[in-house]
Amino acid sequence: MVSFANIVPADPLNLDNSEDKQRDEGRLEDTDLDLKNVPRLTPEQERKLWRKIDMRLIPVLSLMYLLAYLDRANIGNAKLEGLITQLDLTGNKYNIALTMFFIPYCLCEPASNLALRAFRPSRWLPGINLAWGIVMVLMSLVKTYPQLVGVRICLGVTEAGLFPGVVYYLTLWYPRYMLQYRIALFFGAATVAGAFSGLLAFAIGHMGGIAGLESWSWIFLLEGLLTIVVAIFSFFWLVDFPDTAMFLTPEERAFVIWKKKYDISSVGEEEKFAVRYVWAAFADWQVWILILVNLSMVVPLTGITLFLPTIINSFGYSTPISQLLTIPPYVAAATTLLFFAHYSDKLKIRSPFILAGFMMCLIGLSINISTAPNSVKYFGTFFIVIGSYASVPSIISWLGNNLSGQYKRGIGIALQIGIANLGGAISSVIYRSQDSPRFILGHAVELMFVGIGLTFLPIAVFLYKRINAQRDAAERLALESGKKICIYSDQELRELGDRAPDFRYTL
Repeated sequence: MVSFANIVPADPLNLDNSEDKQRDEGRLEDTDLDLKNVPRLTPEQERKLWRKIDMRLIPVLSLMYLLAYLDRANIGNAKLEGLITQLDLTGNKYNIALTMFFIPYCLCEPASNLALRAFRPSRWLPGINLAWGIVMVLMSLVKTYPQLVGVRICLGVTEAGLFPGVVYYLTLWYPRYMLQYRIALFFGAATVAGAFSGLLAFAIGHMGGIAGLESWSWIFLLEGLLTIVVAIFSFFWLVDFPDTAMFLTPEERAFVIWKKKYDISSVGEEEKFAVRYVWAAFADWQVWILILVNLSMVVPLTGITLFLPTIINSFGYSTPISQLLTIPPYVAAATTLLFFAHYSDKLKIRSPFILAGFMMCLIGLSINISTAPNSVKYFGTFFIVIGSYASVPSIISWLGNNLSGQYKRGIGIALQIGIANLGGAISSVIYRSQDSPRFILGHAVELMFVGIGLTFLPIAVFLYKRINAQRDAAERLALESGKKICIYSDQELRELGDRAPDFRYTL
């Protein structure tokens, strides 16, 4: 049986308040978890347990991210509904307004995961959800270009913590070869947002003039109010960590903690905070290579998200039809996204699916930069949307799989997502109105980034393979010579994390 006699704080920053003390009741002592006292579950019981966790976490996180993506990208739909003329966004003013979202968004992301641990996920994630919902409501009231820029900056600040926070949060719950499918379910909300945004904009487009507001104002107002409602619900629904999850039985909590703890290596991973883990993330070669890989995919992803309505409109379709034609590519992307994630987790590999995404982007962008007929170019947008959306979860989970130590992983993921999202600032300014209808500059820059990704992806695979082979060879040599395989203590192995001799990188 599992012992619950000892109670320990889950918060490594040792924040203490009365609510935390109440939630600590029934918390599992980490040292009690070993092979002898963790409940044995049949495969069917384990599947039911993970489904139970999925149903508690994934729907609300997906809904929050759907609204986040909807709220940052709906400016593309608002553009077609009169935003440009009403606010006199001449020249590159519209592109600058887009860019001003991404600068604070990227700068605030690296510190967000430390804030998540300090304030707890059940408070931090709904809190920033509520904040950007309020900002969206205010965006519906802007009357001038400077006001629009200011509100976009505030939106970037308030949304910054969601994506890296949720990815890090999921790594604290799921073993590494169950992770990508959950990230895909969560990230899939972005593809749904792309489809839903066009459909919603089509419907709201008929509300222009009601209460003295233009159609674009109604888009911001209604979607902002919906975000606020979801945020309020999330405060009551979202839970923190496995050891304080009261919707699980004590035995289920014990199993989840043990399963996650010993998933990385035979001695688990380091969970206590130390500044050296922050520096370890900054100094790790794999973080920076996978930042480049992610950046190379974020540029085409953000570009197609922000400008798909404009690109389709340049094919000669009316505004309502252009809004509706954005839906099919996102539906196809959502289906492919889940297909990639299922088989990536099942086969325990990431890089082939990332390569497939880059190749699809290469095909789609090549079609759109050519002189092909507009119908063929519309078909090409499917490849861009599918390739970019379907491969991002593989890139994020790849780094999450290969960083060991909760704080090193949290900082590494935040760095990867934060710096790579600077690609959004790039893609915001490369699709200029004067380049319509071919948008040669925009498509060419995105092709360049796809080329960068196709360069650094095989470099990462090569380095991972070489290190794994070296560790395998050292282990075989030790076994053949009869020497002790590992000269480190369990605590030293936990502190080494992914540098430990028994750790193997996911390819």
